Amino acid sequence: MNSSIIRFILGNVLKTEAVLLLLPCLVALIYAEPEGLWYLPVAAACFLLGLLMTRRKPANNVFYLKEGCITTALSWIFLSFFGCLPFCLTGEIPAFTDALFETISGFTTTGASILNNVEALSHCSLFWRSFTHWVGGMGVLVFLLAIVPMSGGSNINLMRAESPGPSVGKLVPKVRYTARFLYMIYLGMTVTEIVLLLLGRMPLFDAICTGFGTAGTGGFGIKNDSIAGYSPYLQWVVTIFMILFGINFNAYYLIIFGKIKRALKIEEIRYYLLIILVSVGIIFINILHTCANAFNALTQSAFQVASIITTTGFSTTDFNAWDTNCKVVLVMLMFVGACAGSTGGGIKVSRFVILFKTVRKEFASYIHPKSIKIVQMDDKPIEHEVVRTVNVYIITFIVLFVLSVFLISFDGTDLITGFTAVAATINNIGPGLEMVGPAENFSFFSPFAKYVLMFDMLAGRLELFPLLLLFHPSIWKDLFAYKKSMRSIKKLQS
Repeated sequence: MNSSIIRFILGNVLKTEAVLLLLPCLVALIYAEPEGLWYLPVAAACFLLGLLMTRRKPANNVFYLKEGCITTALSWIFLSFFGCLPFCLTGEIPAFTDALFETISGFTTTGASILNNVEALSHCSLFWRSFTHWVGGMGVLVFLLAIVPMSGGSNINLMRAESPGPSVGKLVPKVRYTARFLYMIYLGMTVTEIVLLLLGRMPLFDAICTGFGTAGTGGFGIKNDSIAGYSPYLQWVVTIFMILFGINFNAYYLIIFGKIKRALKIEEIRYYLLIILVSVGIIFINILHTCANAFNALTQSAFQVASIITTTGFSTTDFNAWDTNCKVVLVMLMFVGACAGSTGGGIKVSRFVILFKTVRKEFASYIHPKSIKIVQMDDKPIEHEVVRTVNVYIITFIVLFVLSVFLISFDGTDLITGFTAVAATINNIGPGLEMVGPAENFSFFSPFAKYVLMFDMLAGRLELFPLLLLFHPSIWKDLFAYKKSMRSIKKLQS
């Protein structure tokens, strides 16, 4: 394993985080908040450590998917560790475990919180908390690829390790330009939403933080009632943009270059929009009698469906009080998630489409044993390797999910709370039901349970395998073997 390239990339990640940590300082300067001073030493520590790690450039720039996965997992752990320190130093979240939980929830765009009073935080901390969503939404390594010149021709392995979905490809020939193009679309959509929120008379600070939370499909609100206190116009703007950020960004690339028909033919997007329409219809009919009027019922149902399927986690009402069938629909949407190649979490619509098509193919083979059926998507045959990967992913997901529910059951919480707490974290959603409902938070869990849920948040955001690879013995054996061989080469050279 090429440990030198891993070290080099991690160093660049820390230097990038150091720069990003200066933004809350500017916010603190605007609002004259002393808490902003604590972000400076953390930024300095990140920069110095990053400088030490990048002082020597790696002799070998080539790395494979294994290195990409390890680098990605370690990058998110490093980011979260240093990103939580300002919360501890300011005293706004004094317990390290709680601060780490909040930060991992931010970077993984989960939105699960341990805070009882969000509005008690300073503006700079509220900004940093929401900004972690925006950074984590598209992925910090995608951001790194867009701004830092990296050679070696293996950069696609970083994107594959970090980007959500069964498969990742390049939009343009060079990975760096693909990363830049993705961030241009991401930034453009974020700015557009913020402008529309401002037109609805949302305060600038609120609009920026809400824009970050929507773009990253994260869901950290800056008000205790999340989005409920804003006007129906603002709620509809957020609803529409949550749905838009849950769409595969490849579709936006095709639309920008005039290939609208190709974009409309993407099966995953059609199923994604159909699921949203059906879910909104079911919930609308069920809550109509409890709302003031039909428009209010439509606003609430559309908002919550968009929030859950895109794994954003904003709320305008306590959906924990809804009928059982409404809650069942929402829990199902938690697992479905958004499209591959979007900023949303969950298992992804494309995986379910592939899974159902594979099951249909197996049924057909039972009825017509001699027939040859090919699983297709977007009028193209799906490679057996992709089908196999989807099956392995879902099996691994189920095993990890069941194990996590079992582990946090030692806290003595009821089954619905434990089940939806894991569902909300591993799918990067935020709120669950009962004790982790939209009107509650995760503060009551024990430190052990919080670390289990933190692991789930990271595993869910990184598509399971990059994080799980860290626990494979052969990875560390390869790492130490590589270091030993490099020392031998240096001795021979000297």
